[in-house]
Amino acid sequence: MKYTQLGRTGLKVSRIVLGTMNFGPQTDEAESHTIMDAAQGAGINFFDTANVYGWGANKGRTEEILGSWFAKGGDRREKTVLATKGFANMGVDGKVWPNQDKLSALNIRHSVDASLRRLGTDYIDLYQFHHVDRSTPWEEIWQAMDVLVQQGKVLYVGSSNHAGWNLAQANETAARRGSYGL
Repeated sequence: MKYTQLGRTGLKVSRIVLGTMNFGPQTDEAESHTIMDAAQGAGINFFDTANVYGWGANKGRTEEILGSWFAKGGDRREKTVLATKGFANMGVDGKVWPNQDKLSALNIRHSVDASLRRLGTDYIDLYQFHHVDRSTPWEEIWQAMDVLVQQGKVLYVGSSNHAGWNLAQANETAARRGSYGL
């Protein structure tokens, strides 16, 4: 397996990432565990998921499957660079109560804590913003992430589904705050 640095960090990740979006809705838990064992056996150390994966009434199920795999031991968690994402509506039955979606500081905090419970771990290697939130200022988003990094719940911050100018805006705001950024 070939490895590379994750962005500007010192973190080494496999050039192949195991995406887990179908764990739960398409692939049952036992088969998902088999796939993860095979991936790790092949040297893949970078696994990607999101809080909403599992979809519909099963939102969060994919993270639970990863959590049950980590719980089997054998250094599974220690050998995995775990990436998850937050943004999605996590309200029961798709009903959004205020602050149960997007990137407010409150929702980020709740989303990270809920992901940690489902994943059965005390930290997330790479927490990613799944989508752009045009209603929340980057200053607020970085304030929330800085707290989570200081608490040790998140090690690195990233993004998914962002235009280049969104990434530049996010990193400019982070730099002004003295944050590491994406």
